[in-house]
Amino acid sequence: MPIDPYILLLLGTVGLATLVPARGTGAEVASGASTAAIAFLFFLYGARLSTREAMAGVKHWRLHVTVLACTFVLFPLLGLAARGLVPVFLTHPLYQGLLFLTLVPSTIQSSIAFTSMARGNVPAAICAGSFSSLVGIVLTPLLAAAVLGSGAGGFSADSLLQIVLQLLVPFVAGQLLRRWIGGFVTRHKKVLGLVDRGSILLVVYTAFSEGMVQGIWHQVSPARLAGLLVVEAVLLAVMLLVTWYGAKALRFGREDRIAIQFAGSKKSLAAGLPMASVLFGAHASLAVLPLMLFHQMQLMVCAVIAKRRARDPLPEVSPSAPAEASRTAVGTGTRSG
Repeated sequence: MPIDPYILLLLGTVGLATLVPARGTGAEVASGASTAAIAFLFFLYGARLSTREAMAGVKHWRLHVTVLACTFVLFPLLGLAARGLVPVFLTHPLYQGLLFLTLVPSTIQSSIAFTSMARGNVPAAICAGSFSSLVGIVLTPLLAAAVLGSGAGGFSADSLLQIVLQLLVPFVAGQLLRRWIGGFVTRHKKVLGLVDRGSILLVVYTAFSEGMVQGIWHQVSPARLAGLLVVEAVLLAVMLLVTWYGAKALRFGREDRIAIQFAGSKKSLAAGLPMASVLFGAHASLAVLPLMLFHQMQLMVCAVIAKRRARDPLPEVSPSAPAEASRTAVGTGTRSG
């Protein structure tokens, strides 16, 4: 099973923060740069989202409602149910990180990649991931404030306002300026992708530097990490099964079920890390640890599933299927990034 090279970079960044954490003036500079990087990251997200793709995806509303329900209803309910695992499997800080993980929006890039690999409905995966990210900018901090409370890192009206100013405002600005900069963003997608990832690495370094100052590694033992991995493996397995068989019960076709499974069972590291940095502040290092582990786990497992789905025999096409397929595949041919 593949190990995402970017995960190795993330782990290397954690190691760097462990050995050489930012302190004093360096910490202030890193924090300011991290804040600017987060705003720029969401500005790029806004500039990349094609309004045409979004409007086309609205026509397949049942699929998107299903993905949103899995992401922001079922996932959080499972996270709340995991409260019973404290303190046997999880410490309270690790549980709060796990609970935050369940509130994060779905991925975009990997959902598209795996859906394409498995011969699923790629346009639906594009729209589902985009809608989830957009909704999550507002819904994730609201859910976090509701289920985590003030003890998780200082949730308040000011922190929610900060989320809006730092994440939603740049996103909307990117959308408004897309008419003029959309072509540039498309032409330089690879370079700006490096900016994306570099921004996230900076967020990770800042968060874990603060964690080192707070003594994070004295709070997490190997046994607790093992317990966290087991819990996350069960969580992922449940969501993969529910999204696949639940979509079947709702009478979605094979291609739509694939899009629902990959978009509805995954969580976005790119969106979750900046949000955790804003919401948890100095406590962000423990909050993002479960998300980082879950991210790699979902990539490994979904890669195997996608390859197996690609070998599945395609169903017989009925005479009325082409017309229906043309309706559900609206947006085919648009760019996927």
